[in-house]
Amino acid sequence: MKIHKSIGVLFIAGAIALFIPYTMLSIIFEYPDILRQDTAIILTKFHEGGSRLIWTWFAFAITGIPLLPAYILLGQKLESQAPLMRTATTIGVIGLVVQMVGLLRWTFVVPVLADTFTSATDEPTKAAAMMAFKTIHQFGGVILGEYLGQLFTIAWTVMVTLSFAKLKLFPKWVNGLGLVSSLIYLLAQAELFATVMPGFPVWEMAGFIGSTLWLVWLVVLGIKLRSRWGGVS
Repeated sequence: MKIHKSIGVLFIAGAIALFIPYTMLSIIFEYPDILRQDTAIILTKFHEGGSRLIWTWFAFAITGIPLLPAYILLGQKLESQAPLMRTATTIGVIGLVVQMVGLLRWTFVVPVLADTFTSATDEPTKAAAMMAFKTIHQFGGVILGEYLGQLFTIAWTVMVTLSFAKLKLFPKWVNGLGLVSSLIYLLAQAELFATVMPGFPVWEMAGFIGSTLWLVWLVVLGIKLRSRWGGVS
């Protein structure tokens, strides 16, 4: 029973820990809306944010760490009864690690580019800094963190909820919340294609709504794991 409660605590801690820096970034950096602005505006605003903004991005990148052992322990507990959990755990861990690596660009790469851009006195240097940002953002952000990272996270969520449903661990609404958050989160992938195909239809709120519902689901999951495990021994 203790391990059940510890898994629950890890899910709750991970979800809350992610939500705090995310909220701070929305306040001090207008994230994620800022990413739809011109590169010059992004680099200038980032430079203005100073060390506080850099540390906030660092916190956002690493505060999801409690979810790693949560994924692994949950998978180990249920894989004998729901074989799908073994695959889900692998995919989930990869998704988390990839997202962390992608987010760390804001701590160790973007500050250098922002400083270069704002301190440059000639247009070629500014243009080079902007091109470097676009390239790194497209690879580390769009491909790694947002496409692969989020897609793997969505896949983990779907497989986990299907396993929960099979084992009848929790009320149907808990599984439903996980699936709904995943579906909305998946719709946010459209915005990634819009970065290379202008005019591609997007729902700008999908990322915010999907990720918020997903964090709520993690908290609910953590509470359920702490309070009642549903008879699994």
